Amino acid sequence: MDVSVRDNASEHRYELIADGAQAGIAAYRVRDGVTIITHSEIDPAFRGKGLGNDLARLTLDHLRSTGARVVPACPFFAKYVSEHHDYDDILEN
Repeated sequence: MDVSVRDNASEHRYELIADGAQAGIAAYRVRDGVTIITHSEIDPAFRGKGLGNDLARLTLDHLRSTGARVVPACPFFAKYVSEHHDYDDILEN
């Protein structure tokens, strides 16, 4: 499955695109220069395919590429970064 994310800044969310269809979102807000990921979800039609992990990985990779500091307030993202310490460098304490 071909997956990517795009930052829909006007909607304050990252959108996961899987095989050309929007499969999920990661909502965020920016406060004092820190990106706070507040909520994520995968469309029910796409669940069970590991796309939540793709959404987290690709979103965090994009944020890293922009130099962002991140607070994973969303429970899924918080669990993801607790299991993937290679993102520790972008986490805001």
